[in-house]
Amino acid sequence: MKTAFYSPPDCRLHNMGEGHPECPQRLDAIQDHLRATGVDMFLDWRDAGVATLEQLERAHTAGYVTEVTSQMEIARDSGDHKAVDPDTSICKGTHAAAFAAAGAAIAATNDVIDGSAVNAFCAIRPPGHHATRAESMGFCFFNNIAVAARHALDVRGLERVAIIDFDVHHGNGTEDIVAGDDRILMCSFFQHPLYPFSGAVPLGTNMVNVPIPPYTRGAEIRESIEAMWMPALNEFKPQLIFISAGFDAHREDELGQLGMVEADYEWITRRLLQVADAHCGGRVVSCLEGGYSLSALARSVAAHLKVLCGAS
Repeated sequence: MKTAFYSPPDCRLHNMGEGHPECPQRLDAIQDHLRATGVDMFLDWRDAGVATLEQLERAHTAGYVTEVTSQMEIARDSGDHKAVDPDTSICKGTHAAAFAAAGAAIAATNDVIDGSAVNAFCAIRPPGHHATRAESMGFCFFNNIAVAARHALDVRGLERVAIIDFDVHHGNGTEDIVAGDDRILMCSFFQHPLYPFSGAVPLGTNMVNVPIPPYTRGAEIRESIEAMWMPALNEFKPQLIFISAGFDAHREDELGQLGMVEADYEWITRRLLQVADAHCGGRVVSCLEGGYSLSALARSVAAHLKVLCGAS
């Protein structure tokens, strides 16, 4: 069975301006590389619908969903940009992109739970892991992975899911949403100190946070994962593993100062699949977060997908 692959065309419509690192070309680079290397032949390319307000409100407050949706609709109709922080703005295509991204994460979750795919990857944007229950920030508007995790628990009836976040930046939004929810175990590593300058002190006992100093290389990160994540995951026994797959810890990415390479992402993916095979029938849903050096991003996603689809 092939890995299900989702990348809605509308995710390219969100454009925060020339030179912005979180750009539509990120998805083009990924898909071009997958086709050039033949990895695309191992993927089941699927369509997905858009998220509903009800689905978004399982992770975000109703007031926030209403407010940010209204701002997106105004920008869609006027064509004007609205800044929400110094690095993040709502533009004409944000509404379509954000609802499509969250919708893809939900579709992937349904397909994996239903058994039509053993695992799935969503090449989506805008990313989500900095979006808190009630705030947009850090290029993020809706927390795609948290929306999907709550859908798996609240709608699909799972009892335990894990969220893994290996972006170079701390997933503060995801932690804000899921901290204290004992149905969710969240494991992450992130460069510290670095934006958003959080995570050193976990917000809940269901968090396994691993702050990593700048210029740490992959071998040391692997040791930390083995020591900190793996015992917690095997004790928790998740029924589905969600991955916030950020690839900006790569040594070529200028938004961070960690030293990971493609082989490290391959190793992490393989270890997570071993946990998934042991506890949840291999069920994994992975969603793109960061990664801003286009070549490194494309190569790293391919390494991740090769493991997911059994081509490596």
